[in-house]
Amino acid sequence: MLEPQDRLRFEQTMLPHLNSAANLARWLLRDRADSEDVVQEAMLRAYRFFHQFHGGDARAWLLQIVRNSCYTWLEKNRSADLMTEFNEEVHQHPSPNPETLAAQTDDRERLKRALESLPARAREVLVLRELEGCSYKEIAEITGIPIGTVMSTLARARQRLYRTLTTATAKEVS
Repeated sequence: MLEPQDRLRFEQTMLPHLNSAANLARWLLRDRADSEDVVQEAMLRAYRFFHQFHGGDARAWLLQIVRNSCYTWLEKNRSADLMTEFNEEVHQHPSPNPETLAAQTDDRERLKRALESLPARAREVLVLRELEGCSYKEIAEITGIPIGTVMSTLARARQRLYRTLTTATAKEVS
């Protein structure tokens, strides 16, 4: 249990990053209810181990805990998601029916589906960079992968996202 001044410091330091934590978890787990549970667990873990946080980038520290909690949850509940790498043949979408075409007119929904089609590592790096505004260094710290790998993963993720979006757009036009 934290001392009252440490509890206040935790609230001031970590709670401003709760939305980022929830956003990362939602994109990694692709399910709102599961992500809420995992974020709650991650916040409890951060609270419990807050004495080990000695300053630095609080958001990166918290997002690393959230990320690790998400992958632990995925290993227990959906290990197949962790093993799936992007494969053009596996990830191709069937020809859309009129109902699907109507749903695809919403750009936001199309982007969401395109992001969800990416493998977990590509999705997490893209979300951390583009949606959360993390630097390459922060992403490397959060994910535990070298900066060069962050940059190459991000480049491949952007290409895949672009291909997915342009393919979907081309199918809508035809």
